[in-house]
Amino acid sequence: MTSIKMKTIKKQILLRLACVAFALVSSTAYAQNTNSDTITKREGFIFEFVVGGGLISIEDSAGIQTFDKSQGTFVFPDLKFGYMLNDRFAITASLPGNIYEFQDNDRNFGGFIPSVQYWVKDRWWIHAGIGLAIDSPALYDIKDNVNDDWNFGCAVMASTGYEIYKKKNFALNVQSKLVLGRSSLEGDAHRDAVIFNIGLGFSWL
Repeated sequence: MTSIKMKTIKKQILLRLACVAFALVSSTAYAQNTNSDTITKREGFIFEFVVGGGLISIEDSAGIQTFDKSQGTFVFPDLKFGYMLNDRFAITASLPGNIYEFQDNDRNFGGFIPSVQYWVKDRWWIHAGIGLAIDSPALYDIKDNVNDDWNFGCAVMASTGYEIYKKKNFALNVQSKLVLGRSSLEGDAHRDAVIFNIGLGFSWL
């Protein structure tokens, strides 16, 4: 019972730390842009890719790996496609992805997440959605019968970003992203992931 309580406490602490970090980035972006009332004209399709890194915690219901230990992760791939409905609001499809290590193999925890993006200010946006979680082998580390399983489930995502450079239809932004996901494994088992990233986004819109 004590170990179960400790694991629950550690999960709550990890989630709260990620939420606090996410809120800090959001408030910083808001503070930097409170004096801007200019609205950039945005229209048509948008595309973005992100480079960066962060932290990932993986827990397997089989007890092989737990939230007791987080590991560094790098973003790959992290893509976004969408369409502007007006100057501030877009419907998007986000493909977050993070490399992590599991039993001496590299795997990717990501997803396909229908989402929406809203520019609160001219340079500051928020982005959120819910969709499909995908837990798969890293493309460069596929081993037959060892690391070749693909698992699916559900994931939720929230992110925020601040555009530090804009020219015509190109924007460079700094952003943070929080992803919570669960994938189903064989034998009614599951794998949970908590991911927090900070990255540099390259957008065309």
